Amino acid sequence: MKGLSLSCDTRAVFFDAADTLFHVKGSVGEVYVRHARKYGVTAGDAVVQQAFAKAFADAPPPVFAVSDPQGIKSCERMWWFDVVHNVFYRVGMFEGFDEYFDEVFAYFSRPASWELYPDAMPALRALEARGIEMGIISNFDSRLYEILVGLGIDRYFESVTISSFAGAAKPSSRIFQRALHKHGVAAREAMHVGNSLREDAQAAAAAGLGGVFLDRTGKTERRQDLLTITSLRELVTLLGPPLPG
Repeated sequence: MKGLSLSCDTRAVFFDAADTLFHVKGSVGEVYVRHARKYGVTAGDAVVQQAFAKAFADAPPPVFAVSDPQGIKSCERMWWFDVVHNVFYRVGMFEGFDEYFDEVFAYFSRPASWELYPDAMPALRALEARGIEMGIISNFDSRLYEILVGLGIDRYFESVTISSFAGAAKPSSRIFQRALHKHGVAAREAMHVGNSLREDAQAAAAAGLGGVFLDRTGKTERRQDLLTITSLRELVTLLGPPLPG
């Protein structure tokens, strides 16, 4: 634990979602390959995982020029279609890709495909006990709502702000401002916790919030201007005792 700290003025704590509070069981590469075997794909998990990382990094922000919910969901699906298509464009395309995509898209929408980190639930309970409001700020798509419910953590969050509905994606400061507005708090009264140095910690700090970098590996070089933690348990220790009563 190093850098800044939570202050007594902290009224709200926001979290990134995937790879901060929960993670896919196994790996994306493993899931892609498992579903692709029956279509004749022979590439290994590591190769597909590497291709996914590249395709995901190259994708445009998940922000769309539509406003109605069904239109947004259609755009989300097409965004992911392009990402997965780019994965197998690199690895090797195959017949039946459309059917394959339907399968993997449905797989990642199911809560059973995801798993909470062991420190997630204790941290959320501790923040709740201290009377701190919580919210989600994520570039995940609208499947996130069902996943939060299925993992049993939806009740802890007073707001869920996702890029496709917010009209802005991290690292843009606009998505942070939208989340702050939902809680009626100033940026200086809030912190954001996430596993991406650029999209979470640095972006939050640039928007005026306290940026908390969750580095579970402990391998990233520490910065003096950001609070770095290796576990959500460390976040809890910064909060002090629960509220009386």
